[in-house]
Amino acid sequence: MSNWYDAWADRYDERSVGLTADVPFYVGLAREADGLLVELAVGTGRVAIPVAQATGRRVVGIDSSPAMLAQARVRAVEAGVALDLREGDIRDLEIEEPAALIYCPARSLLHLPTWADRRRCFERVAASLRPDGRFAWNAFAFDHQMAAAVDGQHADTSPGLPVPHTIHYSVSDNRVDMTLDDGGTGSLWWATKNEWLGLLDVAGLQLEALYGGFAGERLDDNSHEYVFVARR
Repeated sequence: MSNWYDAWADRYDERSVGLTADVPFYVGLAREADGLLVELAVGTGRVAIPVAQATGRRVVGIDSSPAMLAQARVRAVEAGVALDLREGDIRDLEIEEPAALIYCPARSLLHLPTWADRRRCFERVAASLRPDGRFAWNAFAFDHQMAAAVDGQHADTSPGLPVPHTIHYSVSDNRVDMTLDDGGTGSLWWATKNEWLGLLDVAGLQLEALYGGFAGERLDDNSHEYVFVARR
């Protein structure tokens, strides 16, 4: 997956131009947190930089893509904020002190392919939180009909990717692949609401809130997003 992001890290910010609704949500949680802030799959710092600006605190950002981290370092310097950026696998999360808030924006947990991978990540998150610390993330409320409709389609750009790509939907593997014309494939493995709740249960975390959008919308059959907040 890191190679896929490496291939277009210099163009990632083109993708994020229209992705802003989540920023105030995560900034709000960070302002309420009294302690260390950690972002999983930090990418180019799209969310971490506004969080650092709003709180005046250091944000630890973890990502598996060296190219994305390089972009984040440049952007952090330009913004005048301190990001503690680390290359690593979020399934192996380990930090020096318990965090008040760990969050994972941009549906990045969907890059973890199996239940075991996600369980490992959630257990590491739980072990890394201080008592009463929060874990927040968002993910697609997956729509089979939409995925089937775009299966096999080629696009020069889309809201999700600013580079030419083709989408394939694997029903049997609950997976959507995005293959770039110039090489590299990124995959998302969808999960149901109950699977996410099961992960909280096995990790010993308690659900605090589940929304259908970043403005606190109620989750219903028309929701396209799961927005979770949990506590240790």
